[in-house]
Amino acid sequence: MGKVCHSCGKGPAFGHNRSHSMVATKRRFNPNLQKVRVMVGSAPRRVYVCTRCLKAGKVTKAL
Repeated sequence: MGKVCHSCGKGPAFGHNRSHSMVATKRRFNPNLQKVRVMVGSAPRRVYVCTRCLKAGKVTKAL
């Protein structure tokens, strides 16, 4: 399973590292994902959720 947010679907973004001589090498910007117990339907499940969705209250945590 890829590391994507369960709520919004945010995944890694891609770009380049630029050295002083402007040589481009590939790099990856990973989202800040946390593994959280979330109510999915009627059962709690451990899923990856980005911190933006956690802060906005887009998911209901299971206790």
